[in-house]
Amino acid sequence: MIRRVRIPWPDRRPFADRGDRPIRFLAASDEVDKSLEYEANRAALGHLDGVIGCGDLSPEWLAFLADAFGAPLVYVRGNHDRGGGWEQERRLAPRPLETGGSTRLEGIPIAGLEWPGVERQGNERHSGLAWVDALRLARRWLLPRLARRGQAVIVISHVPPAGAGDAPADPYHAGFGAYRWLLDRLRPPLWLHGHTTTASVPSLLVHAGPTTLVNVTGAVLLEIVPPGSNGRTGGAGAEVRPGAPGDAS
Repeated sequence: MIRRVRIPWPDRRPFADRGDRPIRFLAASDEVDKSLEYEANRAALGHLDGVIGCGDLSPEWLAFLADAFGAPLVYVRGNHDRGGGWEQERRLAPRPLETGGSTRLEGIPIAGLEWPGVERQGNERHSGLAWVDALRLARRWLLPRLARRGQAVIVISHVPPAGAGDAPADPYHAGFGAYRWLLDRLRPPLWLHGHTTTASVPSLLVHAGPTTLVNVTGAVLLEIVPPGSNGRTGGAGAEVRPGAPGDAS
């Protein structure tokens, strides 16, 4: 079952050549959604403008999704994305988005935060490295020159910000304080992450100020709509529908 989230985007520029048609991304992390192995389910989801990975999925699976939907792929690495079989499959997918790096899908900027110290031995948490990474991204996206241009950005990370979609009772799966500092200052419309198990949190979608944070463990269909369109709903401005693949609109 593919969850669906519809988000109003504050910047109309990405929609200049598409009117009110939504920009549609499939975001995934951590767990393979086997329903997407079936062509009928993929066809029911319809056209995608991009596939986004938030870590702990094999390059083979990410490449399969991108190829099956005929869509470009952008992803960050998670805490398990190194060594062994992952390195052998790495050639199947494009290079991951490194921390502080950015790209665009359908005119929307996407900035990445991979697992801090992903190349180090072991899977230990490194809160200090998370601060280094957050500051690196902040330098790029909090500069006054960029702020004046009014660019809105999607942040994709493996780990969520502290207190915003994480599991604080589990120290390993708690969010990073550095990411929360970044969230509170950057205030992106959309932040996508994985890492937090679905059973450990009451909701896979939370709001922090103007930001909608989505835990994309498994797979989530994102429909980004222009400001003033029918994507705006009551409350925090994001619509969530559980829906099965066959109910795609």
